[in-house]
Amino acid sequence: MVLVFKTTVETHEDVKKLEPKFYNLSTSLKWSFDLEDCDNILRIEDSNISPTTIIDVLVESAFECQELE
Repeated sequence: MVLVFKTTVETHEDVKKLEPKFYNLSTSLKWSFDLEDCDNILRIEDSNISPTTIIDVLVESAFECQELE
């Protein structure tokens, strides 16, 4: 399953701050940010992660995050 989110993550430094948090969620989690997109898209590939979990990680890290359909 692929989840797609609009975020306020803007820089590679922001991504580096989130990296350990994503790895703590799941070792099989595949994720990527498209910082060139105007919505700073986050794509998550994992069958066991809920959208709420991802949103919570970003919000706890002081970023906004909204799932896209």
